[in-house]
Amino acid sequence: MFYRIIRSDIRTSKGITLTTMLFVAAAAMLVSLSAILVVNLTGAIDHLMTQAKTPHFLQMHSGQLNQARLTAFAEQNSKVEDHQVLEFLNIEGAKIGMDGHTLIDSVQDNGFSTQSRKFDYLLDLDGKVIDVRGGEVYVPISYMKDGSIKAGGTVTVGDTSLTVAGFLRDSQMNSLLASSKRFLVSPADYAELAQYGTTEYLIEFRLKNLSMLGAFETDYTAAGLEGNGPVITYPLFRVLNAISDGLMIAVILLASVLVVIIAFLCIRFTLMATIESDYREIGVMKAIGLRVSDLKRIYLAKYAAIAALGSLLGLTLSFIFRGLLLENIRLYMGESAHPALALACGVLGVVLVFLTIVVYVNRVLKRFRRISAVEAIRYGTSQETRMGSRRFTLSGNRLLNTNVYLGVKDVVSRKGLYATMLAVLVISSFLMIVPQNLYHTISSRGFITYMGIGDSDLRMDIQQTDHIAEKAAEVVRVMDEDQSVSRYAVLTTRALNVQLDHGAGERLKVELGDHSIFPVAYSEGRRPEAADEIALSAVNAKDLGKKPGDSLVLLLDGEPQTLTVSGIYSDVTNGGKTAKAVFTTRSAEAMWSVIYAELADKSLVGSTVSEYARQFSYAKVSGIDEYVTQTFGSTIRSVGKAAWAALAVMLVLNVLITLLFMRMLVAKDRYPIAVMKSMGFRNSDLTVQYYTRSIFVLVIGMVLGTLLANTLGQILAGAVISYFGASSFKFVVHPLSAYLLCPLLMTGSVLIGAVTGTSGIGRIQISGNIKE
Repeated sequence: MFYRIIRSDIRTSKGITLTTMLFVAAAAMLVSLSAILVVNLTGAIDHLMTQAKTPHFLQMHSGQLNQARLTAFAEQNSKVEDHQVLEFLNIEGAKIGMDGHTLIDSVQDNGFSTQSRKFDYLLDLDGKVIDVRGGEVYVPISYMKDGSIKAGGTVTVGDTSLTVAGFLRDSQMNSLLASSKRFLVSPADYAELAQYGTTEYLIEFRLKNLSMLGAFETDYTAAGLEGNGPVITYPLFRVLNAISDGLMIAVILLASVLVVIIAFLCIRFTLMATIESDYREIGVMKAIGLRVSDLKRIYLAKYAAIAALGSLLGLTLSFIFRGLLLENIRLYMGESAHPALALACGVLGVVLVFLTIVVYVNRVLKRFRRISAVEAIRYGTSQETRMGSRRFTLSGNRLLNTNVYLGVKDVVSRKGLYATMLAVLVISSFLMIVPQNLYHTISSRGFITYMGIGDSDLRMDIQQTDHIAEKAAEVVRVMDEDQSVSRYAVLTTRALNVQLDHGAGERLKVELGDHSIFPVAYSEGRRPEAADEIALSAVNAKDLGKKPGDSLVLLLDGEPQTLTVSGIYSDVTNGGKTAKAVFTTRSAEAMWSVIYAELADKSLVGSTVSEYARQFSYAKVSGIDEYVTQTFGSTIRSVGKAAWAALAVMLVLNVLITLLFMRMLVAKDRYPIAVMKSMGFRNSDLTVQYYTRSIFVLVIGMVLGTLLANTLGQILAGAVISYFGASSFKFVVHPLSAYLLCPLLMTGSVLIGAVTGTSGIGRIQISGNIKE
């Protein structure tokens, strides 16, 4: 009997059934995708780093190397499992040809390496350790992704030509945020190429236990070993590999949580609409003695069936779309080590959605206990009390059209009824605006200040060369005479020893120069202005346990100097472990110099970059926009795709939720509608009233959603961004998108739902709905 009743009910309410199923499918799909993507990303990163045997500690070093001292240190340190020193032949981009074009515009430090014999292996696209032959070269996968070269192409350096045998995965340098890229060649070809570049050393250690990493870093610094370059550790390698797809997954996670909430609210809508339509029948069934538990079983069975079908559809859709979303993860990191676990988590997520819906429906159905059989049979609808109607009388209206006024009055009088729709529209507005704001923020020009990069027109990096300070001075002399350069700043990094309270020392890479010209974003405090002040990157501040106002002792020119921490800033460059100061010192050689410049005429950036790159072959010259595109472009594209997908999903849900709500209202208001028709109101008048209700609720929802997006949304986005190293996060709101495009699209979607949902007003007859 239950089966026949449910089947008949579904046949007579195909629209509501289909809409409810789509809500459940959307929630199940996003939850399943979130679980699959999270497990696959973490599993793929772990698998890649396990296959490649990624070093736990990497010290990049330019200059002289004392191999014997390093070996003695490694053998005597009980924390070390294995160590090695790899050579990285850094070659200027202008000297590297790839199928007829050079890498002169690349912001990466491109270099050549040979395959490691112990760990830190370079892998092919099948995840196997590459055995490269003479005359061949394996190219970083990022150059395959951007179409720079294909397998079988030719890479030339000077008079040496190499055939591209394939592409490589590099567990250290896969990410575009990693400033270096390794090409793999045979030992014989490496020796031939050595004349064209400068050698940088990768000093690598594998530890017996990763938990010893902090103590090992202290040991390395205390030993006074080579340190002319950034230090990168195993946890940071994981973050660099995760950042691009991680931000996209974070947006999908946020969307999945909010869509699940919306799905529950929509199910409440459909239940209320169904109960309202069946109100008289429910009263009759209660009057003839049918128990509440029997009534609940009928409706629960129906919605359990709808939830099951929706969950299966959502699971199917997640399997269809997962391939597209996993494409980038599989390309850069390969398959997860536990693909079955990812699928199991996806299925488990869908099962949880289904069970939660069933429990939620069962709870909503408790309202059957409050339905009076006599009232239901007499009126055919629930008779709610209208609160606040006495304060809104038609005779007191002087501003609004009568129909508009009655629509607004109904919303104010029945706040509880409209609260659910309002909640859905607030969430919808929030979910449309937050990903858009995040996308516009990370793609804005100012976001580079959260990355530890000055907001300028062009950037010049001088590193992996001799006499860095003298070469930086040469560039400055040219800029002083260049009329197109309106201002510039030279920032030179030196490694200085810091003394901590417990007596152990640590090497701090301090960027010296004028930080007021092209400042970065500070999450706490301010930039250093006096010679006794220093600012720390967020990572260093956390490691050293320092905050603004604390003291730090550096060894300058052989003497300890006490400095005050003036501020903490964002930085994702050079491992995120940097500091900034304005004092001068002769304590250490310059590790690298960065020169920022602003041009009087922005249109000259391209020609100036080309001219400076030709004139200063030892410098890596790039326009700042191109620098951001090459280092953060894939992340921006991933977040952009997620943002537009969230926008599209929310628009569809807005149409469906408004349609359901309007149908529920029309079903609930059959008696008032009949009364108003008997008083002379036309169908068009009543339609305007219902349009007004939906638009009035929409306006309130958009205002609240926008406020939440710019407050709570900024906090949530900032928490995600800060995990990847960029603190002091603030939204860059795109006015046209946030305050024009999104509101217009939401208004259009709500109107479509309102027009469709109120189409039944004309079919309500006076004679059939006015009861004594």
